[in-house]
Amino acid sequence: MQSNNRHWPPHELTPHKRDFFYVGGHYQQTDAQSASIMVGQIYVEHLTPLKVTRPYPIVILPGSCLTGAHFLNTPDGGPGWADYFLSEGYEVYLVDLPSRGRSPWHPEQDGPRFVFDSKFAQEMFTATQITKKWPQAGLLTQWPGNGTKGDAIFDAFYASISPSLTSGKELAQKTTDGVVALLDKLPGPCILLTHSQSGQFGWSIADRRPSQVKGIIAIEPGGPPFISVSFPPFGSVVRPFGMTEIPVEFDPPCDPTSATPIPMHTGPEIDGFACTLQASPARKLKNLVNIPVLMVTAEASYHAQYDWCSAQFLKQAGVQVDHVQLSSVGIRGNGHLMYMEKNSNQIAAEVLQKWLEGQRLV
Repeated sequence: MQSNNRHWPPHELTPHKRDFFYVGGHYQQTDAQSASIMVGQIYVEHLTPLKVTRPYPIVILPGSCLTGAHFLNTPDGGPGWADYFLSEGYEVYLVDLPSRGRSPWHPEQDGPRFVFDSKFAQEMFTATQITKKWPQAGLLTQWPGNGTKGDAIFDAFYASISPSLTSGKELAQKTTDGVVALLDKLPGPCILLTHSQSGQFGWSIADRRPSQVKGIIAIEPGGPPFISVSFPPFGSVVRPFGMTEIPVEFDPPCDPTSATPIPMHTGPEIDGFACTLQASPARKLKNLVNIPVLMVTAEASYHAQYDWCSAQFLKQAGVQVDHVQLSSVGIRGNGHLMYMEKNSNQIAAEVLQKWLEGQRLV
């Protein structure tokens, strides 16, 4: 994922060791007598700096139709967040979600996949200032190049897009199972870094293994609570457990078989967006209350409309959330793909690393 039109000068990447492995998955019988194949396993790329100086590795989960490769470098040839964290002394684990990228897809067992088209990518991610589909969209200035089809940097980005499972619920369950298997393989706890679609998986993974997750960095996590507002089916309840499609543990418990396991209540409204929260008394996300969370929102992203509501839901459920809107700390012009943009390392250093230091996770 790199164009020939480089925004960045040639640079030396942080020296490191690289290996890869697969985790999770199970054997499933095929139509052939006594024959079976493995399904559900995930690809993990493990990067280790020559000198590890940080106690907890960073486990990175990409967003929809993206892969771990998107964190290796930016589409204009700059160093990605993986290199930034290596330079800071962290081990890094890059995950390809189930049935995507280098994680195998078996059509008959895994079901259909989809991929977003170039028009969608331009309007939602890379050239939002042209169509201005939401109030903040015109503020995008940090995407390298003009963000449209035919631009070398956009084409390099779009060429890297990978089909993703159509069923969000199936992907959530398989990702949670696979990454839990990864956490069980690690020698100690980790820090989860999620983006967009994988944000909801971070909550369910930490719910399953709270002692193995020291902190969560949620880059514009899938939201808002309960209701779909940015993608079809618009206005429908797509996350019945608030921030997840699959069950997580609440206190008091909820009935995961119910059509509405968590009673909802329309809460505060900001700039025309009405936030749906839990009805009172709110249940607590019992396994997440001791895990600090950093939520990061870009100035020009469609998430600028509602990430505040996602943070409200988590706080209502007892989760320790620091919500940083980049514009509030003087970082302007970013979109949903902030880690691919011109000032990506500024965000990593001044927001992510600063928060980790403040939480004493370094």
